[in-house]
Amino acid sequence: MSIQTPSTALVANNLPIPSALGSLDAYIGAVHQIPVLSVEDEQALAKRFRDDEDLGAARELVHSHLRFVVHVARGYSGYGLPLGDLIQEGNIGLMKAVKRFDPAVGVRLVSFAVHWIRAEMHEYIIKNWRIVKVATTKAQRKLFFNLRKSKKRMGWLNAAEVSVVARDLNVSEREVVEMESRLSGRDIGFDAPADEDDERAPPSPAAYLMAHDEDPSQAYERIDSEDSKLELLREGLGRLDARSRDIIARRWLDDDNKMTLQDLADEYGVSAERIRQVEANALKKMKALFAA
Repeated sequence: MSIQTPSTALVANNLPIPSALGSLDAYIGAVHQIPVLSVEDEQALAKRFRDDEDLGAARELVHSHLRFVVHVARGYSGYGLPLGDLIQEGNIGLMKAVKRFDPAVGVRLVSFAVHWIRAEMHEYIIKNWRIVKVATTKAQRKLFFNLRKSKKRMGWLNAAEVSVVARDLNVSEREVVEMESRLSGRDIGFDAPADEDDERAPPSPAAYLMAHDEDPSQAYERIDSEDSKLELLREGLGRLDARSRDIIARRWLDDDNKMTLQDLADEYGVSAERIRQVEANALKKMKALFAA
């Protein structure tokens, strides 16, 4: 049995990529020229990769299924996202599937890989379909992909249809209504120009949303000032003797376990008044540094 014919080896080791070919059509044409593996060849390659970690075998398994990734990606063209990006994400899912494929189970790689390919495409679509995420929970993800298909057939859902969709997908009716609302909305540019020809067009968010935070220049000045003060504090502490530095740190810089004068007096074996004097002298030296 021949595992790797000269033609399949040549294509697998010299597979063109879209950027090199200059067009997505050329890439799709190239991957459709790669021969489909027989059951025997697929099993042999999978065993070589599993048992011997043969990366050449894994590469050939991936390349022989790239045409299937293109086929799946075309099924998601209705989301308005670039086909090339969907194919790229699907290829990642295919590689993950090849890595986890067990030839001993007795199924074809394509049947196993389709779940990984779609999972990567789903993740990409949800992240990039809108600026604002429309699906974050498991139920919302399931609704996102299934509800769009239902809306294409029925348009806006009435109460009975909402109930049917909720029952079929095992989610609440409230989640169905909320996802339908999200799917029907659209992204609006924050500072998009107003439509002068449409008096009823809503204004852009920039017209009514106010930012109460400081502007970038003020934020930079504040951070720079805080950094300067912190550096001065480090320098001031560095000029103190060990005992004075320890007293200041434990009296003023330890928010979780601040020490009292008496606590430190007991530890150093002196009076609380002596600790206060050391502290006062240390603070005086540090204030002089800040004032300079």
